[in-house]
Amino acid sequence: MNIRIRPLIAAGLAGLALLVASCSKTEKKEVNLFGWSEYVPQAVLDQFEQETGIKVNYTTYASNEEMLSKLLGGAAEFDLVQPSEYVVEALIAKGKLEALDFANIPNFKNVAPEFLRQPHDPEQKFSVPYMAGTVGIVVNTEKIKDPIVGMDDVFSGKYANRIVTLNDNREILTWALRSVGRDINQITPEAIAAARPVLAKWLPQIKVYDSDSPKTALLNGDVDIGVVWSGEAALLYQEDKKFAYVLPQEGAHLWIDSLVIPKGAPHKADAEKFINFILRPEISVLISADFPYTNPNAEARKLLSPEQLGNPASYPPPGKLEAFRDIGKAAAAVDKLITDLKGGS
Repeated sequence: MNIRIRPLIAAGLAGLALLVASCSKTEKKEVNLFGWSEYVPQAVLDQFEQETGIKVNYTTYASNEEMLSKLLGGAAEFDLVQPSEYVVEALIAKGKLEALDFANIPNFKNVAPEFLRQPHDPEQKFSVPYMAGTVGIVVNTEKIKDPIVGMDDVFSGKYANRIVTLNDNREILTWALRSVGRDINQITPEAIAAARPVLAKWLPQIKVYDSDSPKTALLNGDVDIGVVWSGEAALLYQEDKKFAYVLPQEGAHLWIDSLVIPKGAPHKADAEKFINFILRPEISVLISADFPYTNPNAEARKLLSPEQLGNPASYPPPGKLEAFRDIGKAAAAVDKLITDLKGGS
């Protein structure tokens, strides 16, 4: 090689190295969150990026089953997911979650103890509670004067074509199972058979299925009664006190949505930074302001207003509450039942 060319090559390589180093320093960090729709305020995501330089890419789903299907189907791009309790249990059993490094999550101390070491994560190794709530009945008391205390009242036939419900097959099945005195977590062929005639009577009465924003049909006056997430009911109550919230006397689903990190997540440490950020009381309060579910952050609750704490949907009186457990392959039978009945077969 010509000796006069060597310095030029060396200089070129040095410049290229500096350019690569410069790009790596300015490259924007990212965390990919796969979460429920209408669940994380944009202001929270923006503040996290401002403080850390880490951008959160927020992709949404409308049901646990949709999320689980994509995650188990091999999607490897997600760093954080927001599954409900029974899905956390299933993901742990399948070895699909990373154990959390709680040294990176010191704000975990803010979580109220009653939300910890639940059956879905008994060792509290894989999940951090994000938000909790119930599924109950919302009644427009200006339109419906009869007392509504349970699902049998909702589906009595009086309110046909005036009902909105969640578009969630597992939820729908459990309403019928409770109605016939069955265990909601024992999904056997006999349980399916017992629920079928109940649901065959109930489902034709439903006007709207909506898990994303069931409050919309109630606010618009398209329906007068609904079976919805408690946070949606809380927003309705904030809008107009005519929307009463009732925990069904047969029993209600107490759910806990958590933040978890999928196995092989590309940005695990940054995902743990986001979890820690979410658990800061002043940040958690921002989430409650936009999405007024039951906040499991004990320190954040101290910052809530009396009006927020007094919302009967966010913090309902004691009732018969039960969490879901993983039902494994029986989920396919649940989906088939509801799909068949919706189709009229």
